[in-house]
Amino acid sequence: MQTSALPDLAHTDAKPVHWLATATAMAAVVAAAGLLQPEAATATASASEHHVATQHGSAPAAAPDPARVTFPLDCGPVGQAVAQSAPGDLDGDGGPETVAVVRCAAGSGTPPSGVYVVTQRNGAAPRVVATLVDPAQKLGVTDFTVRDGRVSATLLGYSSADVPRCCPDELESASWQWKGNAFIKSAGPAGSTARGA
Repeated sequence: MQTSALPDLAHTDAKPVHWLATATAMAAVVAAAGLLQPEAATATASASEHHVATQHGSAPAAAPDPARVTFPLDCGPVGQAVAQSAPGDLDGDGGPETVAVVRCAAGSGTPPSGVYVVTQRNGAAPRVVATLVDPAQKLGVTDFTVRDGRVSATLLGYSSADVPRCCPDELESASWQWKGNAFIKSAGPAGSTARGA
């Protein structure tokens, strides 16, 4: 047998028991790594998903329910009725508001309407934060929409106290948009609904 010029290495004289111990240790390390890796990956994914859900929310916030609000409209015993409502993010904060057209729940006739902006923050009860049309103006509201942060409606009114309340003879196209810290109204020209013979 030829001797090596290199120094003796420990494993060259190893017995089968040494190789068995080394193989067992390596198998244990590989098995432990295989068992631990999926748990760590799952925990990381869960933490990431939780962060995303917390940051962006798992579902968009619900718009305030106008049926849960008492509006500043005195209707006596007949009560209030929400004639129309629509959600929209009016102030650009990412949370929806609800705009509601409300009038007294009269059995007949055309009671005047109010247009109100309702908000709800952090689980609190919904509340009115702005009045766009005051019922004291004695106006009816039609063609009501909320789109792209703008509230639009056609306002129906009366030229005099002699005009029957069933039949408004004036109309105005109006829209409101949040600017700075208030809703700013833009109005089209007032017109007449009366038709000539």
